[in-house]
Amino acid sequence: MPAQAPARKAIVIGASSGIGRALAKALAAEGYTVGLAARRTELLESLQKEIASPTLLKPMDLRDIEGSRRLFNDLVRELGGVDLVVLNSGVNPENPDKAWDPEHEILQVNVVGFAALASEAADHFERQGSGHLVGISSIAGLRGSPKCPAYSASKSFASRLLEGLRMRLSSQGIAVTDIRPGFVDTAMIAGSRVRFWVASCETAAAQIVAAIRARKKKVYVTRRWALVAFALHLVPEAFLAWGNKKFRMQPVEAKKIAAV
Repeated sequence: MPAQAPARKAIVIGASSGIGRALAKALAAEGYTVGLAARRTELLESLQKEIASPTLLKPMDLRDIEGSRRLFNDLVRELGGVDLVVLNSGVNPENPDKAWDPEHEILQVNVVGFAALASEAADHFERQGSGHLVGISSIAGLRGSPKCPAYSASKSFASRLLEGLRMRLSSQGIAVTDIRPGFVDTAMIAGSRVRFWVASCETAAAQIVAAIRARKKKVYVTRRWALVAFALHLVPEAFLAWGNKKFRMQPVEAKKIAAV
């Protein structure tokens, strides 16, 4: 009998809820052994029970940069290497008063934490000579937002970082994919007055898995959001300012909305 191919191994950072949780399940169904990392241990443990195939847990808080880097490398070692890393972590705290502390948390997690783990993954793949790095950015990163300026800026940063890493790593056969979701049915759009083309987390995960298989460079989820992206590149700032004022989100209970 021919030898069986070794099981592929993936790490999903931000696997506790939303897109990350659905994606972890979808990758397990694809035959991956999945390393699950996020801040909320109890949600990771409940996810682990929902996945029949082998998984490894690693509670991780990206506000602790050095701790997250160490835990990421521990997880890679415990898995015996990794073929795919998905960076889905992100926070967007309610901040109606535009206070600094919530903005700082966004930058700490979505920018510094994201960059730290992207760097660790890229270094591992370079040493290994193969791999696939996937980052979940957002269509929100295409233009600035008066409602959540730090969040939109952080997602723009993620896209530019992934683009730079792709240019650095492509000659070594290492893929880098930028996933840009529109509205997905997660806590991040709770309370929004503007809700159209809302995809379920499972639909988003299925399209992301398809993009991973095809080693795409950039994908909008769902695909129709590419039309919105095209329009956003064309419309003037004054029109965006008017639209944001007209369709301002309704206030929701002040809480931290996080993918991790």
